[in-house]
Amino acid sequence: MSFVNGKCRQQLHLEPPMGWLNDPNGLSFFGGYYHVYFQYSPDNADGSGKKCWGHYRSCDMISWEFTGTVLFPDTPDDKDGVYSGSAVVYDDTLHIFYTGNVKEEGEHDYITSGRGANVIHVTTKDGVTMSQKKTVLRNSDYPDFCSCHVRDPKVWREGGKWHMVLGARTLLNKGCVLFYTSDDLDKWEYMGTDSVPDFGYMWECPDMFTVGGHRYLSVSPQGLEHYETKNQNAFQSGYFLSDSGLTDFTEWDMGFDFYAPQTFEAPDGRRIIIGWFGIGDSAYTNPTTALGYQHCLTIPREVTADEKGRLMQNPVRELLELRKESRHLSNGETAEITLPSELTADVHGSFKISFDGKLDLVWDGKIFELRFTDNKYGSGRTTRKAVLDKCSDISIIADTSSLEIYLDGGRTVFGTRFYPDNERVTVSAEGISAEIFSLRGMEVKYLGE
Repeated sequence: MSFVNGKCRQQLHLEPPMGWLNDPNGLSFFGGYYHVYFQYSPDNADGSGKKCWGHYRSCDMISWEFTGTVLFPDTPDDKDGVYSGSAVVYDDTLHIFYTGNVKEEGEHDYITSGRGANVIHVTTKDGVTMSQKKTVLRNSDYPDFCSCHVRDPKVWREGGKWHMVLGARTLLNKGCVLFYTSDDLDKWEYMGTDSVPDFGYMWECPDMFTVGGHRYLSVSPQGLEHYETKNQNAFQSGYFLSDSGLTDFTEWDMGFDFYAPQTFEAPDGRRIIIGWFGIGDSAYTNPTTALGYQHCLTIPREVTADEKGRLMQNPVRELLELRKESRHLSNGETAEITLPSELTADVHGSFKISFDGKLDLVWDGKIFELRFTDNKYGSGRTTRKAVLDKCSDISIIADTSSLEIYLDGGRTVFGTRFYPDNERVTVSAEGISAEIFSLRGMEVKYLGE
């Protein structure tokens, strides 16, 4: 582990080797590997470079290989960016669908005119080498009520047909999703739309899936009203229970850094979610930008449902293999730990956990608060809160510059970047006793550029 100006590479989270990372894409298991594609600007850490797809693969979700940039904006239909999309396995082929972004020259607002949003289909036999690109949907294939903002195809097979859901913004600035079906993955028929009144002007990164016998629609809406204990970020990501209409929108993550998640099914049937451990248009920053790279992905999380249909997220069980020695942190005690580490504890009342006296995690029996008391430690992050009906336990994955906090069995999750001076931090506990596990880092090999 090497620190530069007090910042170091993370040990548990996938980061770009250089440049900018955002949305996870094409999450899948194919050919013996878990595949994690992602939005990638290799030339610039502030995201202003060309928008490509980078690619990680792993056989176990704890040892990863970076194979390089696998999709470039190199055709007329994606010349301004290989934007987000998904992947689906059919026979011996991985089929990838993404949005090809096109910006026309001239006087345009790029909402009602001037932007092409093309759904492009490519295939791969090995997850790395891509076929020629085929455009299967263009702006003319979308309903007349849509603006030029239609993107982020998620494709799956159900009931003997292929299905696609796309995020959209209407000409009346209402967010919605569009549904399409296909018999052959090339010719797509529009089937309808779904939305919620007065719920943002754009819905990005849609994802439809089932867990525990319930159907869910995940979206990342833009333009929601902000409150003290919900919708606190610039943009949100959450899910609707969609067994019969869209009901009960719940945010996936209540912390500072989470957007554009995508789920996929593991070979054993588990539903896995990975999100962008970042967000656009935020007032806070990441000091690694000065080092030539920015952002990371969340750790893979298993998604399950409780008896009421509330989804729970927890780190994939494979991460248990990273545990090394453990120690006990008693109520009222202070300890020095080395990152990365994991803290777990049962909760029997109000508590406070503090990192270096600069970041507090506080539960008062009703509201959980993640609170930075040092501006540099949070790089501009301040406070995030959530109302909890109960909190039976807490689990914290502490990487070298990020925290993932799982509360009440994973029903509520907080993710945040933080920036300690080095890999050793001081942790104190009040009202709670915790078990602390030191963790070995993931193995990451760089095969590509």
